[in-house]
Amino acid sequence: MSEADKTVSGWDPNVVAALSYLLGWVSGLLFLALEPHNRFVRFHAMQSVLVFGPACVAFFICLSIPLVGWLAAIVIFYGSAILWLLLMFKAYQGQKFKLPIAGEMAEGRI
Repeated sequence: MSEADKTVSGWDPNVVAALSYLLGWVSGLLFLALEPHNRFVRFHAMQSVLVFGPACVAFFICLSIPLVGWLAAIVIFYGSAILWLLLMFKAYQGQKFKLPIAGEMAEGRI
């Protein structure tokens, strides 16, 4: 393992990248702060913040709108859950799985 592949915690980068999705944007922010050098981990942490932060805001906004908003909140919730599982799985496999908009933004900010 090269110096660039190491993480501050000493864990494998794929494990830390997967953990950056564990609590959505919260764990993404945590690993952005704790992992200053590993670009793979930082990419996944930033993508977690950029995907699940707005999803969380949209979910709570939709909950405040009766009927149509509640239905949209259900779609956001289950869509986010599926995306969460997919992103954690891909990160654990060591893949840099970029989502169309958030992935490009994350790559530009790490």
